[in-house]
Amino acid sequence: MLESCQNAQERWGGVHQLIDRWLQERHELVSAFGSLSDASGSAAAHNEDVQRFCQILVDYVSAGHFEVYEQLTVEAKAFGDQRGLELAKQIYPRIEAITEVALAFNDRCDSGDYRDGAALDGELKRLGQLLHERFELEDCLIEVLHNAHQHQAMTAPL
Repeated sequence: MLESCQNAQERWGGVHQLIDRWLQERHELVSAFGSLSDASGSAAAHNEDVQRFCQILVDYVSAGHFEVYEQLTVEAKAFGDQRGLELAKQIYPRIEAITEVALAFNDRCDSGDYRDGAALDGELKRLGQLLHERFELEDCLIEVLHNAHQHQAMTAPL
């Protein structure tokens, strides 16, 4: 997961400040996920890792929905990119479903449902798979809704 995160930053880093910041948050999310997955020591340290991960998770999915996706859609509309808008319409429902799982995970952590380490481990494994899928979908959106337009903007007559 970390490697695909770094690949995305290499492909799109520096392209747009909003996307750069969001990809940095993704990197932090993946790092926190790794720390949480590795933390099988003390309950207090583990609890701190869970809280840190959940905060980054909520920040990341919120930025996606309320900033990045909106900006990508506005950009696609500005360039009259019907193909990109159709793709987004197909991809967004799956991203939203993964967001719901992530937020439900956060809510269960807030309510203390994961005092049992085995239950947490199982949920983390499932969430990790869903986040990996989400990252791939998001990379597709960035590729189609942003990179295509960047090329069009650079070649447009002044």
